[in-house]
Amino acid sequence: MKILLVEDSPTLRYATSTYIRQAGHEPIIATCGEEALQVVDNTPVDMVIMDVEMPGLDGFETTRLIREWLGDHWVPIIFVTGCNDEKSLKEGIEAGGDDYLIKPVSSVILTAKIRAMGRIATMRDQLNEANKELLFLSEKDGLSGLYNRRTFDTKAEEHWKLSTRTQEPLSILLMDIDHFKLYNDTYGHQSGDECIRLISTAIKRCVNRPGDLVGRYGGEEFIALLPNTTEEGALHVAEHIRKTIEALRLKHRGLTQNDRVTISIGASVTNVTTGTSLSHQVAMADQALYKSKHKGRNRVTLATYTPNACVLAVDNDQNSLAALEETLDGHCALVTSQSKEESLLLVSELKPDIILINAHLLDTNGYEICQALKGNDKTNETPVILTSDGEKEELESFSKKFHANAYLQKPFNTHQLLAKIRLYLSK
Repeated sequence: MKILLVEDSPTLRYATSTYIRQAGHEPIIATCGEEALQVVDNTPVDMVIMDVEMPGLDGFETTRLIREWLGDHWVPIIFVTGCNDEKSLKEGIEAGGDDYLIKPVSSVILTAKIRAMGRIATMRDQLNEANKELLFLSEKDGLSGLYNRRTFDTKAEEHWKLSTRTQEPLSILLMDIDHFKLYNDTYGHQSGDECIRLISTAIKRCVNRPGDLVGRYGGEEFIALLPNTTEEGALHVAEHIRKTIEALRLKHRGLTQNDRVTISIGASVTNVTTGTSLSHQVAMADQALYKSKHKGRNRVTLATYTPNACVLAVDNDQNSLAALEETLDGHCALVTSQSKEESLLLVSELKPDIILINAHLLDTNGYEICQALKGNDKTNETPVILTSDGEKEELESFSKKFHANAYLQKPFNTHQLLAKIRLYLSK
């Protein structure tokens, strides 16, 4: 083991380091607490023997900093001190120490304590490995080695939130082994299990970027999530999977037209997450998979999500309208109006999901439009967001007075605008 010895006394440093070498270990020397922190920062150590009484940082404070520095990584720390009163022992344990040596240090006792702490460290490492193995087993499907459905769903939600923040496209592939029940009936369940294992390995080999997720979704069904992947990328990966499965040339004599095991794939792609959800994208992939089967199997069908949400912007500021059009492109359909009469007519005809109203229109008062909408039984449930380049306090006050759902200051902050739109489209 590499043992960090922190000791300011040259005499004790020499004696203790000699004992450490005689016990078959490598001493790393630090003459003060500050040096000890530098060693821990730059060199992995297996144990620390720490003098308590040192100038500058004492042993207790140095230990607190080491524990904070190492976080969850535990290293045994043995204090060396001339004090053996209960108060000193209690303070050392609370600081993060694991054991004590009373000066003068005995080589026999030091060797015994090193051996004992080494055994504890070994058991700690074994326990960590066992916990890692248990975590792996709890996340993986036992037959395929892929993520089980529960773990896939959890990790997929994390990727979905990331795609929402980064505004990157995301694709879902849902895959099903063609005529698998017939395969099981023909060859038996053991062969069926082996078929699933072989196909799982092939899919994992095709979906191999660090951020990609692959799971067994149930029975003979598999699912993959491909972050930052457009229609072209999703189709490429799906076709690669389909051809790879076909190239396995797994015999399926139960079929009359095709005597090989094949796979059908449904893909869904969303370029933005506004107005949709992960569950909706999985449902779209499922519908695409059904179409692949209906068309004869062993094929890929792709569906792209197109936002059908509608936002009405009542504004005669061309700069604001240009900013809205650029920001909301792909997230929703944007309809614009510049007058009270036209906007109320559009609300009646289009029934928009959200209405953005400039509080200071040139020919009318935006607050009047808001009041008219909120006073009408047919439109009072439609979310209204007031916009203005005026003071925030004034806009907030009038938003409450006229019962607007929210407000936004101009010029628009892209992230705030999208966050508001997403908030009300998700309700």
